[in-house]
Order: sequence, then C-alpha cells, then structure tokens
Amino acid sequence: MVAGVRAEWERLRSVVIHRPGIEMFFGLLDPYAALYERAFSRYEARREHEHLEYTLRDEFGVRVLRLKETILDAADRDPAVRRRLVDWAHKTVTIRGGRNEVAAARRNMEQNADALDSQHFFTLLLLDPVIEVDRERVGAGVDVRIIMGQGPLANLYFMRDQQAVAGSGLVVGRLAKPQRSREAEITRFLWEILGIPIAGAVREPGTFEGGDFMPMGDFALVGTGDRTNLVGIRQFLDCVTGFDEIGVVQQPGHPLIPSRRPDPMVDMHLDTYFNVVGSGVVIGSEVLLRRARVEIYYRTSGGYAPSGEITNLYDYIRSKGFVVIDLSVLEQLSYAANILCVRDGTILAVEGEGVMRTVLANLERKAAVDMARYGQLLQHAQQDYHRIRGARQFFPHKTEFRQHDIEVCPLHLENLTGGYGGPHCMTCTLERG
Repeated sequence: MVAGVRAEWERLRSVVIHRPGIEMFFGLLDPYAALYERAFSRYEARREHEHLEYTLRDEFGVRVLRLKETILDAADRDPAVRRRLVDWAHKTVTIRGGRNEVAAARRNMEQNADALDSQHFFTLLLLDPVIEVDRERVGAGVDVRIIMGQGPLANLYFMRDQQAVAGSGLVVGRLAKPQRSREAEITRFLWEILGIPIAGAVREPGTFEGGDFMPMGDFALVGTGDRTNLVGIRQFLDCVTGFDEIGVVQQPGHPLIPSRRPDPMVDMHLDTYFNVVGSGVVIGSEVLLRRARVEIYYRTSGGYAPSGEITNLYDYIRSKGFVVIDLSVLEQLSYAANILCVRDGTILAVEGEGVMRTVLANLERKAAVDMARYGQLLQHAQQDYHRIRGARQFFPHKTEFRQHDIEVCPLHLENLTGGYGGPHCMTCTLERG
C-alpha cells in the first residue's frame, strides 16, 4: 500500500482511525492529566466514533481502516506478526517483586501465551501495566497488584498526530507529551503490516505531530510550538519532497490569555486554528492567524533552506489566493477549525451548538479557579455565544459556507471533542487524489 497526500482538498481515499476502548476509561479517571479538555461519556463517545466511521465509509466512499482490528486480523492470519505482538507486549509489561516470584510470573506469561487471544496482547500495549507480585509468608499464595506504568494511551483515537503523510510518503513523528510518547510505536507497527513505505522518522530531541502539518499543493504549512519543535521540523523537512516552499508557522499566544501565563492547549496544533475547506477557501481564527509568525523556506538542491522572509499566516495564505472564512473566539475554542475536507468544497465539521455549551461550562470552571488567567477569554466567549445564538448562526451553519458553495456534513461530537480535538485530529489520512 502506498500513502501520499499532496493537497488537503483532494478527494479523501483512505484513512486510519482508532475506536477508543478501555484506555479511554483510564484516561477519564483524571481527564486533565490525560490531556483531555473535560470529562465526558465514554459510551456516547464510542457511539459518536461509530457514526464518524459510518459517515466516512458509507456516505463518502472512503476506505476506513481501524488500527486495532487491522493489527489483530494480521496477527491472527500471520504467526510471525502474532509472535512480534506477543513478544512486544511481554516486553512492555513490568513485573516487580521478589526475584523468584518475578521469574515465575514471566514463565507463566510465556507458557500461557498460546491460550490467549491477540487482543489480550494489544490491550497490554495500550495500558502498559506494572504487575507487583509478592509472597508475604511461607505457604501463602502470591499477592498480585496491577498499576499503570507510563499510563494508558488515552489519546490514541487522535490518529492524526503520530505521523504525517505528504507526497513523498509517510513520516513517523515523535509526540511531545509523555502521555502520548508510545503511540507512534503502535502506529508504526501498523504501517509495517500494511507495507507502507516509511520516508523517515523524527528522532530525539526533535518532536513532530501530524496536526501541525498541512499540505497545500505547491507549498505546505508546518506548525511549531508546544507540540512540534524546530529540531523536529528540520528532520521532517529532510524527509519531505514535492513542495516548492514550506511556511513554518509559529504557534501564536492567545491575545485573551496573559502572555506571562499562556495556555498552549487552546491552539496546540496548526489544525486547531487553521484548516482547508477547498482549493481556494480556508477557515481559521483571524485573530490567531494574524499573530502566527511565518518563516518561508524554499526548496534547494540540498533540501529546504530558510529564505529570511517573515510574514504572518493570514497575509501569507491570502497572498496564495485563498479566501479566509473567519472564526470567532468561541468557535475556534469549540473545534470549528478542526474540520476534515473529504473532497474539494465538502467538509465534515463539528455540530457546534452543544459543543459550545460544554466548552463554555468548562471555561467557567477554569475561570472560577483562575480568573486572572481565563477571565477575559470567558467574557469574550460568552459574548460570542449570545451573539451567535441571537443570529441563529451556530457553526457550521454559516452564511459564508453558502456564499462559497461549501457543502457541510455536521457531526455530533459533543463527547469525543472532550479529548481536545475534532474530525481532522481523529483521522490519519493515508491517501488523497
């Protein structure tokens, strides 16, 4: 299988998704530690994800691969894949206790492997458990306690970030937060199973996440900031070809949050405040686009080199001939920018009314604890809500979409967005065109 994407508006052909499972349960025990925005219903989140899959596959004819199921099917068909999965899972598990008890537990794991289904071992990868074994007195049984190691991969359903796919192929990323650091190992296992060539991989100390990459035809945008650093971008650019120029976009600080105490989560990736609607139309928060510094790199015989040209993202994208549909502060906070273009001029978008209410409620709780940090943002967001409700223009039911002949497919994602992302974040695009 070959992966390749040249422009974000080309027809979407194939994607990979991951239906959240038991790892989300553990993430919801402490949503903020798991990098979630808020608490939500895991049951309803899974139903929303099922509908996302149905919409892509049955309404738009996209080939949809599910991460876990594809790996498990391969393991059940191919003994070599199964052996890799089992060995990797056993290596992942940490066992603590007395030397004899640990050795016995390791032997039991290996002896029991043939009796266990492949999903058992995939779950071990998701949860990274630490097993504590201890024999407290002679003749007594072994006391077993299970705790989480590095933490369950509660964000794995955001399949955009572990890699980026450009015209030159797939580049494996390196995620910035420790809660997500193991995700790219699992997705790389999938790419190897599917036979997808890997153009390169970002290595330490570089970090790179796919939500910061936007292919735009002859040029591309790459965001840098809290999740993707400049070292990671340089490594990524060494693997990428096919674009005449690259705009490296600096993550902007939000003007309604004190600069001495920023909150990078509100615009953590490029695709949280900017996205593509079609071949001539983009969407974004103008207030953030104008604050986002862009340095332009040009392709040379030796790779991409900085030109020294500096601008901002709003002016840069306008200079390329794109119309910008502006988003209000509340719309941007409510994942309106995180749309997924399925073909030129057709998008999947978050149905905004319910999400706006939950985002506002969460922002009110944060402001109650820290008014100096979030008070201005809350006040502006509340004003946006009253204006939008009065005009009955809840996203994505905007006149600008009708003016530009944009077809919109709204999705109810009130729970899934609680993890800090929308349909763009939840899909790894493998092929467009």
